[in-house]
Amino acid sequence: MDINSILSKEKIPEINTLSPLTLAFLGDSVYEMFVRTKILSMGNRPANELHKIAVGYVKAKAQATAAHKILETLSEEETEIYKRGRNTNIHTVPKNADMADYRHATALEALIGYLYIKGDEKRLSEILNLAFDELS
Repeated sequence: MDINSILSKEKIPEINTLSPLTLAFLGDSVYEMFVRTKILSMGNRPANELHKIAVGYVKAKAQATAAHKILETLSEEETEIYKRGRNTNIHTVPKNADMADYRHATALEALIGYLYIKGDEKRLSEILNLAFDELS
């Protein structure tokens, strides 16, 4: 498999068949890539410093804070995806996160994954920038 076939999303199943946790799985990586790219745009730093800054943006508490900020901007369709992500049955929570924050972080990641698969780059960019700016 080459990089172009990965980026073209050719083999991703129909979006409506994907579970909220599957959407969050993908959304987590999209959000992480966005955060890392934004941090690099702020200037060159040692790798351990970059990592510490990134963790501040991608931990559940930070994502939950960003999620609350973007909620008022969501369409009906986006709100439905967000709620599906928030209400999904989560079996494990990281030791440094509380359940409420983790649910909202999962919801944000599910929404990001949904917009990515849907190919709505404009809206995805808006949501990512709103989330990041809220934490900056």
